[in-house]
Amino acid sequence: MLFVVILVITACNSSKTQNQRKMEQEKNYKYTNELINETSPYLLQHAHNPVNWYPWGPEALNKAKAENKMLLISIGYAACHWCHVMEHESFEDEQVAAIMNENFVCIKVDREERPDIDHQYMDAVQLMTGRGGWPLNCFALPDGRPFFGGTYFRKEQWISILNQLSEMYANDYQKILQSAEQLSAGLTDYNLVQVNNENVEFDKETIRGIVNNWKKYFDKENGGNAGAPKFPMPNNFLFLLDYYYFTEDEEVKNHIELSLDKMAAGGIYDQLGGGFARYSTDAVWKAPHFEKMLYDNAQLVSCYSKAYTLFKKPEYQKVVYETLSFLERELYSPEDAFYSSIDADSEGEEGLFYVWNKKEIVELLGENADLFESFYNITDTGNWENGKNILYSNQAIIELANMYEISVAETEKSLEDSKKTLSKARKKRVRPITDDKILTSWNALAITAYVDAYRVFGEKRFLEIALKTANFIKNNRINEEGKVLRITKKEGSSLNGFLDDYSFLAASFIDLYQATFDEKWLLLAEKITQYAITNFYDSKSGMFQFTELSDKEIIFPKTEISDNVIPSSNSSMAKVLNSLSLYFENEDFERKSSIMLNTVLPQMERNGAYFSNWGILLCNQVFQPREVVFCGNKAHEFRKEFDKLFQVSLIAGSESYSDMPLLENRFVEGKTYIYVCMGRACKLPVQSVKEALREMEN
Repeated sequence: MLFVVILVITACNSSKTQNQRKMEQEKNYKYTNELINETSPYLLQHAHNPVNWYPWGPEALNKAKAENKMLLISIGYAACHWCHVMEHESFEDEQVAAIMNENFVCIKVDREERPDIDHQYMDAVQLMTGRGGWPLNCFALPDGRPFFGGTYFRKEQWISILNQLSEMYANDYQKILQSAEQLSAGLTDYNLVQVNNENVEFDKETIRGIVNNWKKYFDKENGGNAGAPKFPMPNNFLFLLDYYYFTEDEEVKNHIELSLDKMAAGGIYDQLGGGFARYSTDAVWKAPHFEKMLYDNAQLVSCYSKAYTLFKKPEYQKVVYETLSFLERELYSPEDAFYSSIDADSEGEEGLFYVWNKKEIVELLGENADLFESFYNITDTGNWENGKNILYSNQAIIELANMYEISVAETEKSLEDSKKTLSKARKKRVRPITDDKILTSWNALAITAYVDAYRVFGEKRFLEIALKTANFIKNNRINEEGKVLRITKKEGSSLNGFLDDYSFLAASFIDLYQATFDEKWLLLAEKITQYAITNFYDSKSGMFQFTELSDKEIIFPKTEISDNVIPSSNSSMAKVLNSLSLYFENEDFERKSSIMLNTVLPQMERNGAYFSNWGILLCNQVFQPREVVFCGNKAHEFRKEFDKLFQVSLIAGSESYSDMPLLENRFVEGKTYIYVCMGRACKLPVQSVKEALREMEN
């Protein structure tokens, strides 16, 4: 077996806006490859490498077969730091490129644009090495079957691998073929899901067991899961909020609060501009990899909004408002949708835009510098690398006020004034560049974020942005049959949606319905869900494939079930089916959702943190949250009052007659009634939120 030490590092780096890409294309470059016609910022980043890169597609695959060459599939994304490092070290090197061009057909893949390709080769590398990450470099036979791979390789290591594989392919092909066949069998088994059709009673002991096992991994000092690096896991906290609502488990409540407090005060949160970085390299949320992703920030807005209804902390509201301001300022497009991410690097250095040396702060803040430095841990030698300081805090405002013998109000004003001064200075720096892809699935998460913030804080602007983005998707990404596109490109081409595009989008439309009571969003959620059932649902596994069943491009179809920073597409779809089954009294949706949950339950019991979005559905099955229906001219007024409370329920409403199952025959002219329902049975209507809450307790 070919052996090589594989260094696995995930991180961030470079991308370009469309104007920057256009300017770049007009330059006189020594090399230009087939990526020049792509629109992905990540692919265009490599368009002038001496490597003869191709995008994934028939041209590259047919070339490999015709010339009997190995495929070299290199996968990354625009904000990936180590992808950029490997590009500089190897892919921009003419000597390395010559070896690659002579012996391989080289394919570059943007994992955010083509997660289907990424899934296939990531699974292969994880089976081979037990690890994964980006950049992902996988070697395959001309027919696409992988046989070897890894992540980041240093230049010397990379050259050695290229030469070894080239020699082996020429002189010992059977060994490579054997590796490919063994790996193919392993991938087939790896992606096999055995459906569980047995009747099951989801019970409280099961879900308590899942959480009690998970508690062993709670970081009781810094929040989140123990250890480093630390990734914010939004669906972890969303599940735990639901779990606390039903159980009043104080340990869980304390863990949520500790985690959200620590993240908001840490360097992972941009203390000047709002918004969270992708993860912290340490165990205390201090030193991030500085890239900012749309999906992290959208989901964390939902977390802090919902947590606010429980804890009522002004700091949580501040995080929500600042993060949404960041999204609108730096990722909102003229099309009324959101770009994907912002790089960590500027001027070739990671974090340069965000960090400070003490001299800069003293010069900018003058007499206010001392207080600011105390609060944000600024030191002469720097609290990070190369004398630089990351802004983070580990003390309460009142402690700082007492230290300086001034009032809390004076302390807060001084800090806010100092932050404005530094923000103004920071705007003069070279800004990290933006990946301007507009992905349907990530924009769906943004819609949900804005809806959640609107429902909790009542800020009309939040709903307006959610509606604008939803209408962009509705008008540009969904056809008459309910087929969803992942990306639409400037030249008119497009990329078909994957399961996450359908499931996240349907979920966001359900959320939008609950905020507006506009049934068109609910009907659209049902339409795209029906399309997904017809085209993605695999009755043998009881799950949905990540790609359409008719897609023959993928050798090893993926069934995505485990939740990570982004929830799995199947857990999201199971939740959508459960919600729609209640709205439309659809027994088939209910049955499919229950079977999906039952199938993953054994894995949930072993590792709840990576099945937490499923856990939200399990809470629904075990604790049977109420459906709350508002009918009459005060429906929105009552809904707004209800939304300010910490509660878990599915709501419906109308200010006029509706024939939707949950609303049918419940409208009475001149009256507004609230119906509390469970299990398709409703209690007698009441005429105030206070009475409805009493009904929910019984």
